[in-house]
Amino acid sequence: MLPNEIVKKIRHIEICTRRLLSGSLAGDSRSAVKGSGLEFDQIREYQQGDDIRFVDWNSSSRMNKLLVKQYIEERNRTIILAVDVSASGVYSSSHELRSDIMAQIAGVLALVAEYGKDAVGLLLFSDEIEAYMPPGKGKKHTRAVLEKAFTHISKRKQTNISVALEHLAQLRNNGGIVVLISDFIQVEDERYRKIVRQVAKKYDLIAVRCLDAHEQSLPSCGFVTIEDSETGALCTLDMRSQQGIKLREFLQQRLQDQAGIFKKCGADLLDISIGKPFVGDIIKFFRRRMTY
Repeated sequence: MLPNEIVKKIRHIEICTRRLLSGSLAGDSRSAVKGSGLEFDQIREYQQGDDIRFVDWNSSSRMNKLLVKQYIEERNRTIILAVDVSASGVYSSSHELRSDIMAQIAGVLALVAEYGKDAVGLLLFSDEIEAYMPPGKGKKHTRAVLEKAFTHISKRKQTNISVALEHLAQLRNNGGIVVLISDFIQVEDERYRKIVRQVAKKYDLIAVRCLDAHEQSLPSCGFVTIEDSETGALCTLDMRSQQGIKLREFLQQRLQDQAGIFKKCGADLLDISIGKPFVGDIIKFFRRRMTY
């Protein structure tokens, strides 16, 4: 049995997501041939051997020649949600932890994938692969993805995104979509840059960066003692001094460098701020991105 608190969180995400999906997507055109497994491509002249059922009699009458509708097989997309569950998720300056927000983001995307009848998988990582659910379809599978995302408790602290990307690179799911959900607070060495490029070539890579406002620009508030949640290291900083100015400049440069890495690889980057509504923004972004 799931704890009541988890049940309420999952139910809340389901209600919000389904409400926004049904409202914002009402009237959308989805497929030219419902339920056939085919998608309309073009009208062309009849060729010997064509299926007579695909003859477009109206167009043939207008053009005075036999025309057929050509179809292509629908692309059954595979979406893998790779979620950072390291110790840096246990942080927030608002009432919800980053880990909760990232689980909610994964839940929203799983429900969006279900709406689009796409297969969705879940990969949870820290500095190792902690859990992997292969892509699947249907409400039962989506529910299992949501429960895993909300209930998993990591025993590890460090972050190593390269480990997750290397695991994805070894999977056989070519041409799928990978949504990488993290704060991206780690050392971005050449190994990391290389594997980002590799995964971006194999998959359609989308990065969702989840940060608190204080991680983007620390306020000038005097002496502040900071603890690294992944290593336990403590550091006291004077945010009013040159030290504080350099730190704020470093944080801004880090954000720009991260964006540059993904841009060079042709991957999209979506920023989510802790403490601000995000469900609607995610649905709009992925509706445009995946043509739901």
